[in-house]
Amino acid sequence: MSGRVWAWAAAVVVLVCGTAMAQQTARLSLQMALDLAAKQNLDLIAARARQAVSRAGVQIARQRPNPTFNFTALRDEPHEGWFVGQPFEFGGKRGRRIDVANQEGALTDLEIGGLERQIRRRTREAYFQLSFSQAESQRLQHVLELAQRLHQIAQERFDAGDVPQLEVIQAGLEVSRAQSDYKVAKQEERVSLSQLNALLNEPAMTPWQLGEALQDLPPTVSLPELIQLAYNSNPDLQHVAQEQKVEESRRALLKAERIPNLDFEFGLDFNAPHDFRVGPRGQLSLVLPLFTRNQGEIAQSLATQRLLDAQEAATKRSVAAQVETAYYDLDARRTQAETYRESLVPVAQQLESLAEESYRVGKADILMVLTAQRNVQDVEHSYLQSLLSVQSTFAGVEELVGTPIDQK
Repeated sequence: MSGRVWAWAAAVVVLVCGTAMAQQTARLSLQMALDLAAKQNLDLIAARARQAVSRAGVQIARQRPNPTFNFTALRDEPHEGWFVGQPFEFGGKRGRRIDVANQEGALTDLEIGGLERQIRRRTREAYFQLSFSQAESQRLQHVLELAQRLHQIAQERFDAGDVPQLEVIQAGLEVSRAQSDYKVAKQEERVSLSQLNALLNEPAMTPWQLGEALQDLPPTVSLPELIQLAYNSNPDLQHVAQEQKVEESRRALLKAERIPNLDFEFGLDFNAPHDFRVGPRGQLSLVLPLFTRNQGEIAQSLATQRLLDAQEAATKRSVAAQVETAYYDLDARRTQAETYRESLVPVAQQLESLAEESYRVGKADILMVLTAQRNVQDVEHSYLQSLLSVQSTFAGVEELVGTPIDQK
């Protein structure tokens, strides 16, 4: 029995360790993250539930008028009677109602699509925020290693009698500062991980091995292509265009309602002494559209249509201006990141390395080394910030355009 217990315990340990290792090696590409968010994000799931409301609206529009049943009992002759009435719609009213419901449902779909683009942007930003946090942790780990190495050099030179103990203390202070910064960065990395997992609807501390690095800049797209994509897919323009279709459908329904419905009634009368015991009865009725023919409603619809036309022109110009601004902003941030990568970071790292070597051989004091290290830290941090800014700006451009542009 004891042997079985140990066997089961060993199996559990192996299973837990295997699960932990699987979690540690889980790879998450940007496209996988976007697909997970599109499928699992709770805000999207709640918004998509509104589609059922739209479908119910179409069902309501498909309904036909119910028949009516009447029974009478009178002191006059005939004493009893019953009849059934059935309204008949003419002019395609039912089809027009269905069309209005479908167009309103498409408007709901556009609103859900707008939320999908927002979630895509937030997921992209959270993905690269986590990448930034991880890169920042790695940078600060390297800073800690540099501080520890400098402290070791200062200690060796102090032991050799070349420098005062003050320099050892200064180097030790830099080590403590670097350790504190590194610990804070690791905590911020956890925060970024939790934010990404919240968007993906995954457990907060689910670890990911990111497939794309922060340094992988998004593709470049020409300004005319971006503007054309925005004209075709921008959510604001799509919303205005769909509102125009809804208004056209409503106006067509208002015109169809001018045609009167026919109410047909058929039944039997009973118990009319001296005349008949059972006699048929029938009746036709309709509303004569003499005074009210939806004139006001149609005029209001036409005014709304003109308003939407003007709004479409204004929105189109505004979208073009926003795309131009976002494009030049993205281009500037891309140029900044490339400048840091190609010149500023290598030069700062070279200066830091030369300053450290000079201090090692006694040709520079520790303040020069500390200044060089802080300069390279500032430059590297600014470089990572510029990369994150490029990714965030690109996410904003993509949402503004209204369609994925990293796949173009």
